Amino acid sequence: MQAPTTDLLVGRDSVDEVDPELLDLPAPPKRERTLTVGLLLVTALASLAMVAALRRDAAYAFGAAVPENLGDLGAAPAEAFRDNAFVQGRAMLGAAHAIRYERPLVSSSFRLMPVAGRPNVWAEVRVPAGEENARWVPPNEVVGRLVRFEASGPKHRGLASAVKDATGQDVPKGAWLLVQDEGPGDARSAVLLVLLFAGFAAWNVFATTRLLKKVR
Repeated sequence: MQAPTTDLLVGRDSVDEVDPELLDLPAPPKRERTLTVGLLLVTALASLAMVAALRRDAAYAFGAAVPENLGDLGAAPAEAFRDNAFVQGRAMLGAAHAIRYERPLVSSSFRLMPVAGRPNVWAEVRVPAGEENARWVPPNEVVGRLVRFEASGPKHRGLASAVKDATGQDVPKGAWLLVQDEGPGDARSAVLLVLLFAGFAAWNVFATTRLLKKVR
């Protein structure tokens, strides 16, 4: 009856023994893991912020391909204006309070001009390269994307402030901006970017979950 007892004690001692080489191993890199988790979370939040910033552009890409005719922009009823819509309209664009600007990697220049007789409607028109001179005449019909000034997206951020700085006049609150030649097809790249940033956010959240999961 003694032999089994001795075998059990020997087995228990062998289990309780700690390998000294394991004791010499360095502690888990908690600081590095914390930094990695923080970086992943920041990247996920930045990706979600980009998704939020591009969501209107992506939604515009699925709009109607045929512009809605608003007629005379100076006389059209207020209820005819719809945010983030593809429209066309006739207008006399005023030179007063207009500003000119350029964008990187684009050969054309741009002019932001108010609709004569309607200070809460503005149009951004493109001036082809080489035609920016005193003889240039603004178009009397504009086809493009209609948005609110305050919701015009990153590409037009700061335009209202630029008008204020250049002319001393404030853009009316809730004013409309008609961006010439910007159709729904031009916003398809925004859909791809939204999917890309959404994928970044999902992957970073998944990686963070894996890092924080306790190993069993």
